[in-house]
Amino acid sequence: MKKTKLGEFEELVLMTVIVLQEEAFGVEIKRELENRLNESLSVGSVQSALKRMEEKGFLTSEWGEATQKRGGKRKRIYSATPYAEQVLREMKDIRTQLWEAMPIPVSSNS
Repeated sequence: MKKTKLGEFEELVLMTVIVLQEEAFGVEIKRELENRLNESLSVGSVQSALKRMEEKGFLTSEWGEATQKRGGKRKRIYSATPYAEQVLREMKDIRTQLWEAMPIPVSSNS
């Protein structure tokens, strides 16, 4: 794995960007994560993670078209870079290896 670290929340945000594809903008990313995590998130926490990951080279962004629904405001659409996808695959492989290496506890309640 590279020296650039990806925290747990950043990993979830990054995976959500990949899932949402062209709908990967701040409010929609927040909504999707809240639904999947079953908890409330602040817009700021999501925006901070997006900004950090863009600075680290995991994401790129571009401005979408202005829409009447948004009062004429444009939204910033995020995309994962090939580097991000590589790091996610590496992290998944490491986690899988660790899960497979863990002994399964024997429980009398099973």
